[in-house]
Amino acid sequence: MEKLTLQEEEAMLAVWQIGKGFIKDFMDVLPEPKPPYTTLASTVKNLERKGYLVSERFANANRYSAKVKETEYKKRFMSGFVNNYFQSSYKELVAFFAKDKKISAEELKEIINLIENPEK
Repeated sequence: MEKLTLQEEEAMLAVWQIGKGFIKDFMDVLPEPKPPYTTLASTVKNLERKGYLVSERFANANRYSAKVKETEYKKRFMSGFVNNYFQSSYKELVAFFAKDKKISAEELKEIINLIENPEK
C-alpha cells in the first residue's frame, strides 16, 4: 500500500466520512482552507490510480467510494510509523508520549485495561 500525501489523506478522510460521493460532496466536508475544486479532483484521480478509490460513471460525472477501508489504512500506517520511528516497539511509542507528558496515568490505566480485557 503506497503512502499517502497529506493532501491525499485529507481527501480520503472526506471519502471515508461520506461513503459514496462526487467531488463536490467531498469538498463540502473538507476543513478550511479548502483546496480548489480542480486540485481536489486531481487528488481523487490519483487516489483512484493508486487503488484507494473506485469510481462509477453517472451521466457526465464520476461517483467515488473507498476501496481501502479506513481501519485497514490506519493499521498499515501505524505499523509503518512504529517500525520507522520506534524500532517496531509499541512500548517505545507509549514511553515517548509518557516522557513528553502527552499521555496521563489515567489513560495508561485505560490502555492496560484494554490489553487485559479485550472486547470480544
